[in-house]
Amino acid sequence: MSRSYSEELKFIERIDSHSFRIKKGFVKNMNVEGRFYVNKKLEELSMAELKNFSEHSGGGTFLPAVKQIANVASLPGIVGNSIGLPDIHSGYGFAIGNMAAFDMDNPLAVVSPGGVGFDINCGISLLRTNLSFKDVQPHKDQLAQKIFDYIPVGVGSKGIIPVSTE
Repeated sequence: MSRSYSEELKFIERIDSHSFRIKKGFVKNMNVEGRFYVNKKLEELSMAELKNFSEHSGGGTFLPAVKQIANVASLPGIVGNSIGLPDIHSGYGFAIGNMAAFDMDNPLAVVSPGGVGFDINCGISLLRTNLSFKDVQPHKDQLAQKIFDYIPVGVGSKGIIPVSTE
């Protein structure tokens, strides 16, 4: 059952000039709320996606980013909120720029490859250490530099692996 655009908007609440809350109920079985953070242009794009989706009765396989954020909020074991970062846009499963944390002590919790760009091999990863913030704080500048040195971040950036437009 699809809702009109105005009905969909009842589930999206502006928090401040760049922040929005997606209330439970926006999609079925949401375990937590969604949040997304956008500038004016991306807000307009996100709302236009939702409007287009609503006016075409949700037909096709395209899902607007705000729906994808809400779908992630319905995954088992999610904690906190499903977050749309300032580069949010529609993706495959997770929206691009969608972030979520899961309670791995919860036997129903998921590990979702869709959250790490498996379809285009984005290479996003998570590293767990036993270091605390206090341990890392005095070394954060050197750590940031080493990360930059060893992880290519795009054409025109320099790292240990040469990257060019070719």
